[in-house]
Amino acid sequence: MKHTVTVRNVSPVMPVLIGNIRYFYAVEIYTELCVSRTTFWRWRTDGRIPRGRRHRGGKVLFNEEELAAIREYADRLEPTEPVNRDQMKLFNGAR
Repeated sequence: MKHTVTVRNVSPVMPVLIGNIRYFYAVEIYTELCVSRTTFWRWRTDGRIPRGRRHRGGKVLFNEEELAAIREYADRLEPTEPVNRDQMKLFNGAR
């Protein structure tokens, strides 16, 4: 039996056309990704995602390439296995 899992409710982000380049507002991106504004800005500040560009009124915009990189980062999966099993002994109380 095949199961389908929907991770987020994807609503299309609406582009803003400036000089024939499509840009997307940060608020639409983090809303689409179902991450908080704080998480999104932390990713940005830490250099995990592109920084974007300022537009009128201080709004931050991202181009299509940056949007793709942000989506890729947000959808990244990492293994849950500990890197060093000896280190896990310290957290579990074993010696």
